[in-house]
Amino acid sequence: MKTLLRLAICLLFLNSIGTNCQSKMVQIKGGEYIPLYGRDSMKVSIDDFSMDVYPVTNKEYLAFVKKYQKWQRSKAIKLFVDGSYLREWKSDTILNNNQKLNSPITNISWFAAKNYCEIQGKRLPTVDEWEYVAMANKTMPDARTLKEYNAFILSWYEKPKTFNQTIGSTFKNYWRVYDLHGLVWEWASDFNSVLISGESRKDVDTDNNLFCGSAAVNATDLMNYAAFMRYAIRGSLKAKYTMKNLGFRCVKDDKTN
Repeated sequence: MKTLLRLAICLLFLNSIGTNCQSKMVQIKGGEYIPLYGRDSMKVSIDDFSMDVYPVTNKEYLAFVKKYQKWQRSKAIKLFVDGSYLREWKSDTILNNNQKLNSPITNISWFAAKNYCEIQGKRLPTVDEWEYVAMANKTMPDARTLKEYNAFILSWYEKPKTFNQTIGSTFKNYWRVYDLHGLVWEWASDFNSVLISGESRKDVDTDNNLFCGSAAVNATDLMNYAAFMRYAIRGSLKAKYTMKNLGFRCVKDDKTN
C-alpha cells in the first residue's frame, strides 16, 4: 500500500518530485540483439542490469555540484569540460530562470556524467545497453521494424528545445523506462566504440583518447535512419564536449549474475 501511495505521489506531483522518485531504477532482462553497427554482423549479448527510469535532472545535478565542488562551472578542470559546460546556469549553484528543476541536466561532459554515476554507485550505460533498451516501444522489446516507431524518433530529432521539458514527458516503454526518445540525447560509457572492434577496445582505455568517427561501414540496417543519427552524433563527440541537448542517465550491474 505504501509503495502504491508513493508512486501515486510521484505521478501527481511530477513537477516537484524528489530525488527518491527520480533516481528509481528498473531491472532490464538481458538478451541478444543486432546493433546498427554489428560486430561482424553477429548478435551482441546483453547481461541483466538496472537502468534509471528517468535521465538525471537539473535538481539532482545541482545537489551534486554543491557537494562535489570540483564539478562546479568555475572550478571544473578544462581538460574534462569544454567552454559550454553548464553555460545556461546563472552561477555555479544557481539555475537560470527558464530552467526547470525537473528537466534533464544538459551541457554535461562525458567525464562529469561518468563521475556522477560512479559516486552514486552506478555507471554510464554502454552503447549496446542503451540501444537494447531504447529499441522498445510501449509494448514491444524491439520495435525497430515498425515504420511509426522510427518516424516518431526522427520527428523528435527535428525539435531542438525538448531538453527543457519535464522528465516523464514521453512514453513509458516496454521496460518501464521513460524519455529515451523525445527529450535529450544521452551519453554512453563507450560512445567511442563505433570504430573499435573486438578485443582492441581494451587497448584504448585512456579517457583522453575517447573519440569516434561516424562512418557507415558495417551498418546492419541502413534503412534504420533513427539509429544511424544516434551513431552519427556520437561520432562527432569527444569526452570533454557538452551540448545543450545532451544529458545522461545511469545504470547498475545486476549483482545476481
